[in-house]
Amino acid sequence: MHEVSERTDEELFEAWRGGDAAAGTALFERYFDPLYRFLRGKVLAVDDLLQQTFLACVKRKDALRDGAKFRSYMFTVARHELFEHWRQRKKRAGDVDVGELSIKDLGTSPSGVVARQAEHRLLLRALQSIPLDLQIALELHYWEGMTGPELAEVLEIPEGTVRSRLRRAQEALEAAMTELAEDPESLASTRADLDKWAASLARVVHEGKRAAG
Repeated sequence: MHEVSERTDEELFEAWRGGDAAAGTALFERYFDPLYRFLRGKVLAVDDLLQQTFLACVKRKDALRDGAKFRSYMFTVARHELFEHWRQRKKRAGDVDVGELSIKDLGTSPSGVVARQAEHRLLLRALQSIPLDLQIALELHYWEGMTGPELAEVLEIPEGTVRSRLRRAQEALEAAMTELAEDPESLASTRADLDKWAASLARVVHEGKRAAG
């Protein structure tokens, strides 16, 4: 038998569906950090929402037919749980399209991330100032390296729309950075190598999680 670390998501998922509880535990451990990073900065009670996500995955596991899509499945469930959290918090405001609101609009800034470099601080503030669905698209693209089909599944849009969604998200991020930049130097540096700064921001968020834990 392969070591757990060598087994694919599909292999672990099929074993889990077949009654191997250890395989299910291995899958959740594999995605604990990425999902924590995904939720952090979007809610205060990250641990609670992460637990709800895992529980929802357990309840709905029979709905997933292709174990190779487990990663996008997990993030889809996490996005649903996140949106439901904010719908419940904003229910007094009537119907609300959570995806069109930013974390700033939702009235919180719970990142808790200590960003020492100006470029990281600028990106964090800008991400939290654009609509949540655009923020999610950028984070999954830059932080998780998701493919077009994966992004389409998580965002629940046609695959042909993914490229235009990313373009709109990048334009919104650019406008937010221009408005929020503390100085022209950090703005120019972030613009010059956005891919690098966006990818390294994921490590900053991850390190902040470990420090907080």
